[in-house]
Amino acid sequence: MDDRPIGIFDSGVGGLTSINAFSEVLPSESILYFGDTARAPYGSKSPETVRSFSREIGQFLINAGAKILVAACNTSSATALDYLRECFPGMIVQGIIEPCAEQIAEECTAEDRIGIIATPVTVNSRAYNTEIAKHNPDLRVFSEACPDFVPMIESGAFESKTMETAIQHHIGRMVDECGINVLVLGCTHYPIIRDKIESLFPDLRIIDPSVALAKKTRQLLQEEGMLASDWPGWRRFYASDLSPRFLNVIERLGIKGDYSLERHRL
Repeated sequence: MDDRPIGIFDSGVGGLTSINAFSEVLPSESILYFGDTARAPYGSKSPETVRSFSREIGQFLINAGAKILVAACNTSSATALDYLRECFPGMIVQGIIEPCAEQIAEECTAEDRIGIIATPVTVNSRAYNTEIAKHNPDLRVFSEACPDFVPMIESGAFESKTMETAIQHHIGRMVDECGINVLVLGCTHYPIIRDKIESLFPDLRIIDPSVALAKKTRQLLQEEGMLASDWPGWRRFYASDLSPRFLNVIERLGIKGDYSLERHRL
């Protein structure tokens, strides 16, 4: 047994979308969450910058007592996982793309046409395509970079006409040109606008990687004998900038249970 917390991080508010999934799959675990809201979004930054930011956050979470590092950020998962494992050789480091790829390969068939929406860095890395092909090379996968989604979500423009127009542009193009019937939310920010996507494209089957990530984390902790003892875990959220929109996202997501929230500049 190991009652130290799970360390989860994201480029901003997006990783909060995974908190309820972790609370359901791992109810006894304590959670440290860090959202780099002051430097978001990561999706338009260079891979070198993303790796540097991810290392800083990883070190903070380790210093705060985390027993495992979980990159809920797709951009960090696509570009920084190997680097983080080199930086912290005694630490388990898990990203979100691998378990999501396993879920896609398990749930989809050769008849499906799968669309991945993500940040430009994630799309350019082809991390999803590579991981999905490892598990099922027969699946047809199409990717679309959506650089305007995260800035609008971070600004709180969830229901704006501009947000709706951007969704129709990016996803509509994948539906019309690629014929997708499955849509993967390849950025943890995107579940925040899932209801808007579903209202505009009700025929798409949507895959949110959060539950797959939580289940993969549980598997890793089980294999290492590092699950927490049977007691209610606590949750502590940190953000590099505590703007009103961060609180707005917490309210919008309906984060369940008690938690504390603090600002921490890296």
